[in-house]
Amino acid sequence: MPIPEDVTGDEIDKDVRQELQSLPKTLAEDVAKNLVMVARLIDEDPEGAYGYSKVALRLASRVAAVREAAGFAAYANQKYSEALAEFRAARRMTGSADLWPVMADCERGLGRPEKALDMAGAPEVHKLDKAGQVEMRLVAAGARRDMGQLDAAIVTLQSPELASNSVQPWTARLRYAYADALLAAERVGEAREWFAKAVEADRDGSTDASDRLAELDGVEFVDALNDEAEDEAEVTVTVTDEDTDDDADESEESLGEAATDSEADSTAAAKSATEAETETEIESKSETDKD
Repeated sequence: MPIPEDVTGDEIDKDVRQELQSLPKTLAEDVAKNLVMVARLIDEDPEGAYGYSKVALRLASRVAAVREAAGFAAYANQKYSEALAEFRAARRMTGSADLWPVMADCERGLGRPEKALDMAGAPEVHKLDKAGQVEMRLVAAGARRDMGQLDAAIVTLQSPELASNSVQPWTARLRYAYADALLAAERVGEAREWFAKAVEADRDGSTDASDRLAELDGVEFVDALNDEAEDEAEVTVTVTDEDTDDDADESEESLGEAATDSEADSTAAAKSATEAETETEIESKSETDKD
């Protein structure tokens, strides 16, 4: 797959670059460039990121960072079985538990929420940092909801991290998940409160909490572009109607002209017939006079 000229491969993290040092220099550069493309496209163009991850995987399948990138690209495309296989491979290579929450979420994606809950209670969770533990809590709550255990999902999300007033990278998503669960339980007033708190913490727009809050408040957003498109459509329809009327008028005129021509032809034919009869009478009279 083509690599843009502005991609050098130096954009990757230092740790990943160090992993690639086990490869020949030229190969390492090619793999690095493909990994950069995966990271660049995974949010906006998941399919494109997946394509670059397959190239990197073909070039260096024994590098943990490559297997991890391939896993996230597959995960972004909802290829959960493939993603889980890649995450497991990366974990075997590194021995790290960092991928444990996303592996559990793959189990959810495969329709196995019970397995995700088992993973949420495994010893590996204690090896996670605070961000990883919060992520695991979000996955566990999602698994509870998958199983129809809405109240249990709400309780799962109730934690010191949720109650804290400090804003961390995970705060907006945690508050959003809690608000969404409350709304699903028809606790609308509480849901609105927590969507508002999620908006406060969502500094980079990682959630649509503001839209959900506006929806609860009955605020409707008007898309100006769509309005313009509708106006253009109305103009097009009007013009089309006028054209249809013009075509109808032209058609009526044509029919009128055709009728006039037909009448003229009939008159001419009748005149010719009369003249022929007159000539016949004159000839007959001339023969009678001769006799």
